[in-house]
Formats: sequence, structure tokens, C-alpha cells
Amino acid sequence: MECAWYLCVCSLLYVWPAAAGHPCSIDSKGWADCSGKSLLHTPDSLPGNITSLDLSFNSLAMPRSGTFLIHFPSLRALNLSNNIIPMLYPAVFSNLWALHLLDLSSCNISHLHPEAFQGLRNMHTLLLKNNKLQILQLPAFLAFGALVHLDLQNNDLLSMDALVLQLMERTHQILLQGNPWVCNCSMYPFQQWLQQRQGVQVLCASPPELQGQAVKTLNFQDLGCRRKQWFPQAQPSLRRKLLATVQRNDTTTTAATTTSPAGKGGNSWPYLVGFLVSAIGISILIALAAKCKLFHKNFASYRHRPLPDTSSMGGSHAESGVAWGENQSMPSAAGLQLEDDDGFIEDNYIQPSERLQEED
Repeated sequence: MECAWYLCVCSLLYVWPAAAGHPCSIDSKGWADCSGKSLLHTPDSLPGNITSLDLSFNSLAMPRSGTFLIHFPSLRALNLSNNIIPMLYPAVFSNLWALHLLDLSSCNISHLHPEAFQGLRNMHTLLLKNNKLQILQLPAFLAFGALVHLDLQNNDLLSMDALVLQLMERTHQILLQGNPWVCNCSMYPFQQWLQQRQGVQVLCASPPELQGQAVKTLNFQDLGCRRKQWFPQAQPSLRRKLLATVQRNDTTTTAATTTSPAGKGGNSWPYLVGFLVSAIGISILIALAAKCKLFHKNFASYRHRPLPDTSSMGGSHAESGVAWGENQSMPSAAGLQLEDDDGFIEDNYIQPSERLQEED
């Protein structure tokens, strides 16, 4: 009877997580343990306010586009170790802005997209050990604001880029052991950087004559350099450009996750400049058109044809009218009104009979 009761209790404990909607266990501190559950996707029934999530030893499929764990914005620690994730695609963690620790150990990662860590501005610890990384690209690490611990042990790294090394000066602890470092002349900047770091042990894997030797103890002649090379100075313009690109992408991604219509708000300045240029151009055209119209109006107001001088003409008013009619037709009142649009009365418009009355 006791054995049957024990089996019944064990069965209930086994099936209770599935009956609750997910196979994970959650403690009072918000830590969700979903390790080793053969999961293909993250359970949707997990509470959205959890702060730590362990998804190690599963068979998770990472999305090629979009974000991963979109319903858990409060996560501070995420363990994805021992899942098969050959490549990290762009902005896959962009919604996890509060994340401090990310464990991607033993995930068979061979390539990091330059924007794989976009949005992780608060990341402190990144674990990438036991993968197949051969090269580290600078934009991928520009996404971090204050990275404290970086573990790159047991990858396939052959050398380190100088700009990546200078960016890693902000990182307090870096683990680089277990990589097949090729100690040639291109490693001299790395050797100089190692001399300035405490507690970073890196050994040569090739060529055979240098195998097993510490890189920081070598000189430029040991590395096959013809002359001594200095650590290259930082390129502020390139670094600022890359950093601005990452920050702009972070802002765009954050705006897209909060309000989707505002996703393109950062690119509106070209339209504003175009609108201002168009408005200024139209204003200039209107001013020119108004000025031309005023010029034509003034020119037309002074196109008057002077009347014949009656003082030099003989005969009466009727004779002058006859003489005028013989040569050309008498202008009409409408025509006179059109020509005299400047508002002034000219002397030649006064009739001869009125002038004789004034003299008398």
C-alpha cells in the first residue's frame, strides 16, 4: 500500500507541470528552470514577469527574423547553453533591454551577425565558450555599453582585430584560452595588448617552433616581423560611425517594439528638408511673379499717347474735330479710361472751350 501511495505521489509531481501548461519549475524569486525538457520553443504559458530563465540542454530553434523571447522583457539572466544554434541572426535579443547575463556556451556557434547583440546595452556578462567562432567583428561588440566579463575560451579564433582589441579595453575580464592562435607578424598588436592586460594567458598553437609559448613573452622578431610595429591608433571616425549606427538601430528597434507606427521616425529629416526647400523656392517664385506684374502695370500706366496741342491748331472746336477725324478716328471713352489708369489728369485732356472761358 505504501509503495502504491508513493508511486501515485511521484506521478502527480511528474504530470503537474504539464497540467499547469508548461514543464518548467518556477521559484519565488522569479527563476524559471526549463533545462533538459527537450523543448523546441519557449513555453508561451510562462509568466511574463520572470527575471531569470534557464533553457539549457534543449533543442531550441532560433528565429531567422524577429526577436526571441518577445514576451519576457524583464529578463535579467538567460541561459541558452548546450542548444544547437549555428548562427545568431540580427536583433534576435533586441527586446531584452534589461538582460545582464547571457550564456551561449556550447551552442555550436560559428558565426555572429554584426547586429546579433543589438539592443543589449545593459549586458554585463557574455559567455561564448566552447563554440566554433573563427573571427570577431567589431560591430557585434559595439552593441554593449558596459561589458564586464567576456568568455571566448575554446573557440577557433586564429587572431584578433586591432579595433576589437581597443574596444575590449573597457571589458574588465576576458578569457581567451584554448584557441588555436597563429603567432605570426599580424599577431604583434595582439601581443602588445596582452602585455597591458593582467591575468590573460594566451598560448601559440602554430607555427610548430612557437607552439605552447605565451604570446605576451614574444617580440616582433619572434613573430616574423621585419621591423618593429606599433599598436595602431584608434580610428575615432570609424568607431563613432559604427557606434552611431548601432545606437540608431537600437532607437529604431525600441520605438518599433513600443509603437509600431513610429518605427521610421528617425528617418523623417530628409522629408523636412525637402519641404523647407520647396517652400522657399515657391516663395521666391511668387515674389518674382508679383514683381513682374507690378512692373508691367507701371509700364502700361505710362503708355499714354499725348493729345494734339489745341493752341497751335486753327479753327473752331468743330473744325478741329473734323481735322482730327480726317487723319484718325477719335479715341473712345473706354479707351481713354484704359490708358489713363495712373489717376492723374493731364493738361492736354482739358477742352479748348473750357480754357477760353478761364482766360476771359
